[in-house]
Amino acid sequence: MYNKIQALIVDDEPLARKDLISILSEFNQIQIIGEADSIDTAKEQIVMDTPDLIFLDIQMPGESGFDLLEFIAPETEIIFVTAYDEYAFRAFEVNALDYLLKPVDGERIKQAIDRIYQGSQAKRKSNEKLDLDDCLFLKLNNSYDFLKINTVLTISAADDYSEVRTNDGKKKLVFKKMQEWEDRLPMQHFCRIHRSTIINISKIKKIEPWYNQSYHVHINGLEEPLTMSRRYFKKIKNILQ
Repeated sequence: MYNKIQALIVDDEPLARKDLISILSEFNQIQIIGEADSIDTAKEQIVMDTPDLIFLDIQMPGESGFDLLEFIAPETEIIFVTAYDEYAFRAFEVNALDYLLKPVDGERIKQAIDRIYQGSQAKRKSNEKLDLDDCLFLKLNNSYDFLKINTVLTISAADDYSEVRTNDGKKKLVFKKMQEWEDRLPMQHFCRIHRSTIINISKIKKIEPWYNQSYHVHINGLEEPLTMSRRYFKKIKNILQ
């Protein structure tokens, strides 16, 4: 036996919601707990009902489904349902479960729902290695935004968080520990230089000896050098050779 998936439908078009409800009625494992015709009403529903799954339209009058993301709990699955295909890349960058084009196909919905029970998609995305050209959709400081991996200069530990510095000169606090970064970053492009610091190797300007067998690493875009221990110098030297 399994618990039913509590689903919320967010779409400004009544007919689109009706069509989706009709299709979902064929799936016994889905229980529709609400409908919302705008981002504001969706926020209220999310607070009140805490859905397991949200079927989310992207283009609504004066609004975007992406505006709702910061109000959705990380464990809530999202299936984008839209008439436009140009947002597909962005949808998957925010770890959406699926991206369905209208008119919705029942078989495609079945495939998406199956993933929820298998749990494979979320697990794979949280563990898969990143490429230098990838980007992540993360909560940066107090708002959600895209982080392009190739723009990262340094990542520094900050308790359960990490501070990411990018080539636009900004510092961004992310709820992600250093080990998570090290597990996913392409380590041919990134390397620890200290227990609490990871750097983008391509951003190194120069490395010079410093105090007590340590080194100063000068990074393009940063005024102050970073300190690197002898242990990590050997590692980065092997990468750069």
